[in-house]
Amino acid sequence: MEKLSDITLSIETKLNKLIQHLEKVVKENEQLKSELLQHQTQQTILQEKHIELQKQYDNLKIANGLLGSEDFKKETKLKINSLVREIDHCISQLTKID
Repeated sequence: MEKLSDITLSIETKLNKLIQHLEKVVKENEQLKSELLQHQTQQTILQEKHIELQKQYDNLKIANGLLGSEDFKKETKLKINSLVREIDHCISQLTKID
């Protein structure tokens, strides 16, 4: 009878340890899920920031081109020629109306 009691006690002890371990793993899992969500949110914010900075870079590149930056002289000349053609077209349209 004593042997059966020892076995029962041993099983009970092991079961308690398993329950404690399960609770610890569940808690750790929740923490990891929370961290994952934070990282995903941070990644989304960084992607949006990257897109905004890319737009600003493109705008600065165009501005430098229009200002005659050495790096963008060819682009600047093409842009100015395009603008002149548009202006000429508008003028010709206005003279046709008169």
